[in-house]
Amino acid sequence: MTLQDALAQLKSLGHETVRAQNKKRGAGDHQFGVRLGDIRTLAAKDKTNHPLAIALWDTGNIDARLLAILLLKPKNLSRDEMDRMVRSVDFVQVADWLNSYVVKNHPDKESLRQAWMQEDDPWAARAGWSLTSERIAKRPDGLDLPALLDRIESEMGNAVSEVQWTMNSCLAGIGIHFPKHRKRAIAIGEKLGIYRDYPVSKGCTSPFAPIWINEMVRRQG
Repeated sequence: MTLQDALAQLKSLGHETVRAQNKKRGAGDHQFGVRLGDIRTLAAKDKTNHPLAIALWDTGNIDARLLAILLLKPKNLSRDEMDRMVRSVDFVQVADWLNSYVVKNHPDKESLRQAWMQEDDPWAARAGWSLTSERIAKRPDGLDLPALLDRIESEMGNAVSEVQWTMNSCLAGIGIHFPKHRKRAIAIGEKLGIYRDYPVSKGCTSPFAPIWINEMVRRQG
């Protein structure tokens, strides 16, 4: 599949309703409005194709970038390339797919995490907190959890929305996985009140940290 082929296929799969939904979530006009499931199906035809992925990413088109993420080989990206890619994001869905499928599988993700945790750039900071959330859940050794709670308590209330979401994931993760810090994590969530009134579908758990923590602990039995 060439770049022209990929773009033509993406354009043919576009939907006005998806474009409108994306715009409500902060996307610009540089998109076709392809459903995520259709992007996955298209990616499955080619599996991995790093050169095509880079070309797709460089178009700046949202749907092309989502397809690129599924075709990229994380190990083929240098540390600097990974850093530049993260900083070039301008849409939350792209950021989250990039963090989930590429950043978390990059060989330099820990050094990048440490650097991004000190960043003012919202997309770099979002990636840093996302990687920290993963470490809290899977590899917490070496993390200073009280210091993380200090930062969350002092910074999350004024953080931009892109960063606030992944900071909140860290707060909930600490409360869920570490009984020693649960009371403080819940107290911070109550104090800040972030996502307290967040609308959720029936059967879904609220992202409001106190509710999220208590529900996940309840499920653990």
